[in-house]
Amino acid sequence: MAKPLILVSNDDGISSRGIRILVELMDDLGDVIVVAPDSPQSGMGHAITVGNTLRLDKSDIFGNVPAYACSGTPADCVKLAKHHILTEKQPDLVVSGINHGSNTSISVLYSGTMSAAIEGAIEGSPAIGFSLCDYSAEADFSHVGTSVKKIVLEVLDRGLPNGVALNVNIPRKKEEPLKGIKICRQARAKWQEEFDLRKDPAGRPYFWMAGSFVNFDKGEDNDEWAIAHNYVSVVPCQYDMTAHHAISILNDEWDI
Repeated sequence: MAKPLILVSNDDGISSRGIRILVELMDDLGDVIVVAPDSPQSGMGHAITVGNTLRLDKSDIFGNVPAYACSGTPADCVKLAKHHILTEKQPDLVVSGINHGSNTSISVLYSGTMSAAIEGAIEGSPAIGFSLCDYSAEADFSHVGTSVKKIVLEVLDRGLPNGVALNVNIPRKKEEPLKGIKICRQARAKWQEEFDLRKDPAGRPYFWMAGSFVNFDKGEDNDEWAIAHNYVSVVPCQYDMTAHHAISILNDEWDI
C-alpha cells in the first residue's frame, strides 16, 4: 500500500526544534512534505497575507524530506501547499507543530500552530496541531514521540469528522511518565492582559503586553485539568464558530 502523504507546518518557523522533531516522527509513518514559515509566526491566529507578496523557497534543512520556507503565515503555508505544491495529490493528513508552549483553552484562537491545522481541515484533510506545554528555550521533547505517533496513527486509520482538527497539548517532561491521553473540551479560561507603557531610547512611548493566564474552569473534563494532571489533552476543534444555542434565544427575544 502507498504511504500516506503528510503535510507538516508550524508557527515557530521552519528552523525550530519542534518542527524538526515532528518531521522525524512523521517520516516513520508516511511520505512527508514541509511547508512552514521562514520566521516565527506565533500568535498570528488565522491571519492570511492579503495585498502583499508571498515567497516560497525550497529548503534542504530536513535532508531528503522536501521542504519549503514561506514568507507568510501558517495558514498561508497550508494554502500554498494545497494550491501550488500538492496539485496532483492532496495530503492524507496535515500536522502542525510541535509548538514551543501551550495552546490550551482560549489560546487556540490566537495560535498559529492550530490555525495551520484548522486550515487543513477547511481544505478537507484530517488535521492535528501539537504543542508542548513548556516555554523554556531548553525544553525537553524526548517524551512526546509515543503520544504523537499514537494519535497520528489513530487519525490515519479512522479519519476525523469533516471539518474537525485536533488540538493536542503535551505536558512538559517530568520525573514521572505521562499518565495517558484524554479526549477533552476546551477549558473556560482567558488571558488577563496588562500593557506596560515604556519609552524607547528616543523618548517615544510604546507598549509591551504582559499579563497572566486565569482559569475559571473547575471541571475535570477539560484540557487545563488534563495537562495539570500529566495527561496529554486532545480537544476536537471546528472552524464553524456559530453559537448555535444562541440562535433560538435571539429569535425569541429580539424584536426584529
